[in-house]
Amino acid sequence: MSLDLTFSDEQAGILDAIRKFTKERCPGETVRELAGKFPTELWAELAELGVLPIATEDGGGGALEVVAAMEALGAAVFPGPLAETFLATQILEGDELQEVGAGESIVSLSAAPRGDALSLVPWPEQAKVSLQIDGTNIYRCKTVGSPEMVTSLGGDPYGRVKLERTGEVKNAARGLALFDIAVSAYMAAAGDDLVEVTAEHARTRKQFGRTLGEFQAVAHPLAESSIALSASRTLARAAACAFDEGRDDANGLAAGARLSARKSALFTVYASHQIFGAMGITLEGPVYHVSRRIRQLSSAGASVAVAHEEALALFGINAVSA
Repeated sequence: MSLDLTFSDEQAGILDAIRKFTKERCPGETVRELAGKFPTELWAELAELGVLPIATEDGGGGALEVVAAMEALGAAVFPGPLAETFLATQILEGDELQEVGAGESIVSLSAAPRGDALSLVPWPEQAKVSLQIDGTNIYRCKTVGSPEMVTSLGGDPYGRVKLERTGEVKNAARGLALFDIAVSAYMAAAGDDLVEVTAEHARTRKQFGRTLGEFQAVAHPLAESSIALSASRTLARAAACAFDEGRDDANGLAAGARLSARKSALFTVYASHQIFGAMGITLEGPVYHVSRRIRQLSSAGASVAVAHEEALALFGINAVSA
């Protein structure tokens, strides 16, 4: 059985519209300037475009529309809790849902800490909705005390703070699946951007009288990155189809897509940094604002172990015995 993963005209229109928006409003310089800050103006504009509530009944779309949006946003390394917001639109109701979709309520998603340790929470000072993942469950939380702000790899503001759970949310599986799909599409697109910028560098930079791209040690990793990212993008779209169709394998496919995008995007980060050399890890350099976002997202959401369990379950494999 074949599956057509080409975007519909409407989905392609979403992709093109957001690409135009990010080109005008969110170039690389803006992303660098927003490090450590919440993108308040851009977030409001994104909400006005109808992106944030796109996977809700009022938004009129589903997971494939989210993928189209995230492919455009990932290519621009657009900042903010994008996947967290899409997750929240699957588990919130009423006024809270409307506020999140309108960009008026910011969502923070953190992982349950070990033992009595404080939670490491993104956007602790901006978030109105605080969610915590524990395995495959999601809990509503409230902050106890003031956060101790820390520097994060991706540049987003994080804080260590005590969270008190106020209740478990419904539809956690649906929310986590859409989160995984959204993150997968974003990371694959960000990785593609890295390949494009790095390939251009390899075409123009010369070493020993030859362009870098003429060396197999440079060309082959870039080719491998491009192929792997293409596969990850395909898996994200396939998982989105399963999600929209309400299939039982949607969660496993979503987890598999996230694992694939994580691996291919991190490989691309490594290859890009090797080819750029010292320029690849400088804050003002051409690629670090992309690679740091990928590295941050690679550990977002449910743990990698949980994702492996979900993906292996598709084939009837118990992760413990495997």
